[in-house]
Amino acid sequence: MGFWDGLFPGRAWAQFDSGSAAGNTIDLTKRRPTVSLTKQGAATGNLRVNLSWRMRTSDIEGRSRQSGQLLRHPSKLFKPEVVQAHTQSMVNVDLDLGCLYELSDGSKGVVQPLGSFFGSLNAPPYVNLSGDDRFGGSSGETIFVNLDHRDEIKRLLFFVYIYDQTPAFDRTHAKVTLYPSNGPRIEIELDERAPQARSCAVFTVEKVKDELVVRREVKFVYGFQAELDRLYGWGLQWGRGYKTKA
Repeated sequence: MGFWDGLFPGRAWAQFDSGSAAGNTIDLTKRRPTVSLTKQGAATGNLRVNLSWRMRTSDIEGRSRQSGQLLRHPSKLFKPEVVQAHTQSMVNVDLDLGCLYELSDGSKGVVQPLGSFFGSLNAPPYVNLSGDDRFGGSSGETIFVNLDHRDEIKRLLFFVYIYDQTPAFDRTHAKVTLYPSNGPRIEIELDERAPQARSCAVFTVEKVKDELVVRREVKFVYGFQAELDRLYGWGLQWGRGYKTKA
């Protein structure tokens, strides 16, 4: 395929629109919002949920400086410079991954970096946050769910929020990836424009009849956890929290 073929619709470039290669990834979208962990044999073991984010220089600086380089080196059009979120010239954004849980016995709570609510994997709530990544590193943040205790879990809501920084969801290129114990990974892109949003409900895990189902939400809100709580009817009490300095 020639270079210019990729710049016009209806040509060979369309072959890349079909999704990830070899069926190793399921992309949850508005048209396909759900997937059954039970049907793919992944309703047991540990479910790993990872948040990653990054920024591109073009998002902050604009494209004027790069236009001349693209004319001389058109292949760079497909290789934008990627910069980690903590780079000094970038907008400083600290994204956090959290999970609201409700257990079958009626107990409710949250697992999140703020307040050091890291949960537990082998005891209630069977949800555990591995740590707090404040800089958008390559490993991101990860929450594990022990699905061997799925009968004790009523529902989970995974969310992402910007901690005490400039709202910039539309520039973080954030993505949440689920790694089940079996079958393909599941990806959810937070790619909708919401410039002033500070939080996003990403997906839920609930029992639907006899199946454990992941449902894409991607609902941006302009507040924090309390607003997500009201939206999904969790009924917890919230107060302002702060992190210690990194």
